[in-house]
Parts: sequence; C-alpha cells; structure tokens
Amino acid sequence: MIVSDQGNGAATPQDAQQPPQVRMSILTQFVRDLSFENVLSQQSTGGEVTPEITVGVSMDARKRPTEGQYEVITKLQIGSRNKGTEQQIFLLELEYVGVFQITGVPDEQMHPFLMIECPRMLFPFMRRIVSDVTRDGGFPPLNLENIDWVQLYRSQIAQNQAKTAEAPTASA
Repeated sequence: MIVSDQGNGAATPQDAQQPPQVRMSILTQFVRDLSFENVLSQQSTGGEVTPEITVGVSMDARKRPTEGQYEVITKLQIGSRNKGTEQQIFLLELEYVGVFQITGVPDEQMHPFLMIECPRMLFPFMRRIVSDVTRDGGFPPLNLENIDWVQLYRSQIAQNQAKTAEAPTASA
C-alpha cells in the first residue's frame, strides 16, 4: 500500500524543483506559397521516363508580437528529373507556415524546439499537400518519407557554423 499526503494542497519541495510543463498548440497553419510546374507535359519526350526525385528542406522561425507565439516556416523544394537524360519532369515548391503558442520551454531550448518539434507536427499536412498536388498534376501521388528533423537541424547548424568560419575578416 502506498501512502501519499499530496492531496492536502500543500506544495512539497519536489514540486518546486520540477520544471514548468511544456505546452504547445497550433493556432493556425496555412500554405504561404505553392508552385507546381509539370515540365514533362510542356515538352515532348521520347522513350522511357525513369524519375529521380530530389527533396530539399529549409526551415525558419520567428517570434510574433504576442507573448509565447511563434511562426515556423518550412520550405520544400521537390524536383524530379529523368534519370537517363537529366531532363526536368516536374518541380514543386511549397512554403508551409504554422503559428504556435508555446509555454514552458526554457529560452536556451526554444530554437531547437521550434526547428524540430514544430515542423514534426506540421509534416503530415505538408505530405498530404505534396501527394495531392503531384497527383492533380498528372503524376502518381508522391508520398514523402518521414524526415529526421533532429538530423536536419544539426546539419543546418553545422552549415551555419561553416559559413561563419569561412566568412572573411576585415583587415585593418
């Protein structure tokens, strides 16, 4: 039998040491920009087409004027080329935005939280848009694989650090 006196309303020292609970809610999400170009239908192709898909992902986040609100922007650049000829088949660009209300995340952890957890929440919606647009554009639906947001975040940090290290210094 476990006995607990937590029901008396008194705060215990353990309660004071617990970090605040993280709360995140999606206030809104929307397509800011969408472009799809079916290059294949504009050009005549002879022979067999073997598509090779490339997916580029970039992310950005901004604090909004309202306390605890953040805007997270995810951009997908998806291209398909014919493997044999390198001829462009289609090009899709999507800029998808989520507005989040976030509380309980320490300041030093906010940037990774915004760049990892928020896009993870939005990804199923982006995947659906990509699938629908490619299908409506005359191709089989493109179902994107899951994205490793942690690895993507780490690689973007490494790229930013490399750019900073390569930046020329002003001479006196």
